Amino acid sequence: MREEAEHVVVALDTLVGGVHFPADTPAYDVGYKALAVNLSDLAAMGAVPTEAVAVVSMPEPLGPPWLAEFRAGLASLADSLGVAPGVVVAAVDAVPGALSVSVEVQGRCSAGKALTRVGARAGDRIFVSGTLGDAGGGLEIALGRRPERPGASARALVARLRRPEPRLALGVALRGIAGSAIDVSDGLCQDLNHILTASGVGARVDASRVPLSPALREVMGDGGARSLALSAGDDYELLFTVAPERVGRLGTLKLADASLRHDFSSVTEAGVIEPEPGLRLTEIGVIEPEPGLRLEDAAGTAIPVPAGYRHFPTQ
Repeated sequence: MREEAEHVVVALDTLVGGVHFPADTPAYDVGYKALAVNLSDLAAMGAVPTEAVAVVSMPEPLGPPWLAEFRAGLASLADSLGVAPGVVVAAVDAVPGALSVSVEVQGRCSAGKALTRVGARAGDRIFVSGTLGDAGGGLEIALGRRPERPGASARALVARLRRPEPRLALGVALRGIAGSAIDVSDGLCQDLNHILTASGVGARVDASRVPLSPALREVMGDGGARSLALSAGDDYELLFTVAPERVGRLGTLKLADASLRHDFSSVTEAGVIEPEPGLRLTEIGVIEPEPGLRLEDAAGTAIPVPAGYRHFPTQ
């Protein structure tokens, strides 16, 4: 049997303390998140991760104990997902100023099978995995913008902020089903606009269908939860489009539990692997030929489209 050609996929991102995560975030969680956000980029391409390298520039007072915890967090996620633990390293440079962490991840994807932002077509349905806004709620709590409410819900939101779960198994399973995909890092509306711009199309989204967690509703209330779900980033769920004739195939997807090591080499062309309990895929809108994003409430009334995270003030 002839072997299928594969492409090497690379993602590189930098996180800066006080900008991309609160300055008092535990070192373990910084390491975990720094790797997770890069793996999420691979998930959005349907790629399989193979190895990762981290480079840390940190204020000298943090020292070896901080670095040891950082390495432990990064290695924990890498090991759980089968990302070559022996290749995960951290080079360190003690410098004055803010803590800065850069991670490069490499992966592989069958030639011509990668998910991109350019494949959305009029009539495609828009889906999102999991629930949105949780990390935004966690950030509100972590920054003290609202009184922290003790209990499981507040802890769950902070955990979603500090330790996002890259949807690697879902990304692989969506190959051949999704027309376009992106991870929700800058906010639902902002990231959907990236797909619309790249594909030269528009979209209509029912804001009332955007999935919310019970924890976010409890802590933020319905209005606050809905606002965060539309605009807040850092959830790293997958946002993707599917042609109407392929929507039925989503019901046959079986995904491996993302907390366990995967053998992605056994994934079939149909993207069928072991079940992943509890992951929701929610249809929230439709791609339209007219450019621009149109947001509606449950009654079909137009509502303002919120801005997401802006990397530059002029964006």
